[in-house]
Amino acid sequence: MIADSLGRAIAFRIAPGQAHELPEAIPLLEKLPGVPAWVVADRGYTSHTFRAYIWSIGARPAIPPQRHEAPVACPDWIYNNRNVVERLWARLKEWRAVATRYEKTACSFMGVLCLAAAIDWIRH
Repeated sequence: MIADSLGRAIAFRIAPGQAHELPEAIPLLEKLPGVPAWVVADRGYTSHTFRAYIWSIGARPAIPPQRHEAPVACPDWIYNNRNVVERLWARLKEWRAVATRYEKTACSFMGVLCLAAAIDWIRH
């Protein structure tokens, strides 16, 4: 999921349950209408390829390294805003259909997710 600085959903992609979300990150960034100033993500998105892609589009990555890697420039004041996406997920999971994923197919789950995000966008 990509959220704006106000915590509103911009785009979604659904990954299989057994797969990591990192391969879905670049297609999500390509859906943005413009170039973000910062791309904030957690340690799960640490990848040299992903960081290089972020730099190539003209944005700055704010992704901390894994514990066994060398430190990279990741300003604390921008990285602390990563909780914006976590709060968005918490609001979306207030919908029982999103939290428990009652929908059997990815298409119907995406419909419920978009509906919940649209109502969240209107509320905020």
